[in-house]
Amino acid sequence: MNDRSQVQGVTLSIAAVERDTGLSKDTLRVWERRYGFPQPARDAFGERTYPMDQVDKLRVIRRLMDAGHRPGKIIPLSIEQLQAMSEATVPEPRRFAGSQALTEPLEHYIELVKAHQIEELRRSLSQALLRVGLARFVTDIVSPLTQMVGDAWARGYLEIFEEHLYTESVQVILRNAINTIPQPGKRPRILLTTFPQEPHGLGLLMAEALLALEGGRCISLGTQTPVWDIVLAATSQNCDIVALSFSACLNPNSVIEGLDDLRAKLPGQMEIWAGGSCPILMRKPPKSVRVFNDLQQIHGALVDWRASHAATGE
Repeated sequence: MNDRSQVQGVTLSIAAVERDTGLSKDTLRVWERRYGFPQPARDAFGERTYPMDQVDKLRVIRRLMDAGHRPGKIIPLSIEQLQAMSEATVPEPRRFAGSQALTEPLEHYIELVKAHQIEELRRSLSQALLRVGLARFVTDIVSPLTQMVGDAWARGYLEIFEEHLYTESVQVILRNAINTIPQPGKRPRILLTTFPQEPHGLGLLMAEALLALEGGRCISLGTQTPVWDIVLAATSQNCDIVALSFSACLNPNSVIEGLDDLRAKLPGQMEIWAGGSCPILMRKPPKSVRVFNDLQQIHGALVDWRASHAATGE
């Protein structure tokens, strides 16, 4: 189990805080000058170091900003006040009343992660997959559960390593399930990846599972692929669609600029699909990109693509 007192003497560099919270180095420096928080110490080389209690507060601030709160209003608040606000922003867990297949509440899986019972977590999730099938496993269990794990991490209930244990467990289960899907048809050919600043690949894997079930020919590059390499891979593989996943930790400007850059470099007939929890995709969806608010929209998107290409015999 966790004992936060054991790590209170630990400090993180500004680069580590940026990776941990998704807040850029420039943002951290600006807040330090403007709001007096965070208040880093300095190491022997004069570099900023941040204690874990400040990092914990920065995590919650980032979550509240994603929910629409302005930093100037929330930074002065105590960690207790911020956590209470964060709790209020967490949606109610999805319920599946009347379903005989989903016998475990999603909170059960969270507690297995918290207790570090990873073998039991994988066994329980694998059994759920067998009961409901891959499509429902992705949309009704993994998708909302992943959101709950992220919320639990943002509130400080789960540590980063515990979130990683969960992610790795689900990735193993999904990858094994995808490998059992019969060979799909030839089209559409779909390249899946993320931009270089995006290390999270679970959303990408969920999309791949649903695309493969719908007969899409998926070609995955994993995460963190430079834009030009995405273009080279998509053209060399004769892809019809480039599918990208974005988490909430990405800088909004980098997302929009990256998508614009990718659109300019890809052949005109090659579509770009984007999904995930990055708020900018919902607030300001690029005109040249098909944005998915929900994984269940994948079916309709493939129906549309096949209908639009049926006349040409592609």
